Amino acid sequence: MSPLAWRSTGRAALAGFLVVMTAGAPVGAQEIEGADWDVVRDDRAKSILAFAAFDVGLGVSARCADGGYDVVIGGLPPAGDRETRPLELTFRDDETAWRLEWNVAVDDTMAVSPLPAMMAREMREGGRLQIRVPDGGGAGRALRYDLELPASSSAIDATLTACGKPLVDPRDAELRSLDDGGLPTGVVWRQRPRIAYPMGSTTYARGFAVVSCIAGPDGRARDCEVETEHPRDGGFGDAVIDGMRAARLGPAEGEGDTPVRRFVFRTNFVMDGYATREDRERDLRVRERERQEREAARRN
Repeated sequence: MSPLAWRSTGRAALAGFLVVMTAGAPVGAQEIEGADWDVVRDDRAKSILAFAAFDVGLGVSARCADGGYDVVIGGLPPAGDRETRPLELTFRDDETAWRLEWNVAVDDTMAVSPLPAMMAREMREGGRLQIRVPDGGGAGRALRYDLELPASSSAIDATLTACGKPLVDPRDAELRSLDDGGLPTGVVWRQRPRIAYPMGSTTYARGFAVVSCIAGPDGRARDCEVETEHPRDGGFGDAVIDGMRAARLGPAEGEGDTPVRRFVFRTNFVMDGYATREDRERDLRVRERERQEREAARRN
């Protein structure tokens, strides 16, 4: 596969299964109280998809495909050329919105969850789901959806089981407590991961990976695992885990042992020579943020 195939094939695959979802879903699914999510199986693709669709044009899906797990929201306002977009989700009677950066699929009205298994376990309970899309109604104007998710007594569990994901995971409470940058309260970067593009193990020009690890008392990352990556055969998750060897974390207040807590790190990859103007501007912003963090760490 050519290096450019990620944009034309890897991300298109995400869009493709959402087309199936929205085409096959019953109208008014959010009004069927207690109904399970619909299921589409494809034995040839080793895929099982659970989905729910809504009259407002949104669709939500959880899918296991050939060992990889995804949760996708489709039908959102276009994201444009951005690689990620923030979404704020509030479940049931929660008072605090859950804000995460979701990756944008090739169809920029579709967003891919950075923590799909945890999101699926949250969604299977059903009930009220509010989705706030910053700038969704134009610059500075947020758009809010207020939905009633049907509970899933078996469909979502089937997708989780197919991918070997636990139906109950105590890590969920830890991951939900993280800040927007993926770190727990009281922990800061002393040295960020040194992540290299997996040139020798991928044929894709771009991709992304989200990895969770535990920060040990010495500030080193351990017990890292890939939460999600696209394309799945791109080697991006392994590249992030390899880069964690150089990472160091520390307590926000200065000296002392690092609180032993789980954290999440996301990386979007773009091969040199294929970066768009937006990619270059984003890279400059990331580098500036890292420079500021290094300066703050030195002052501490």
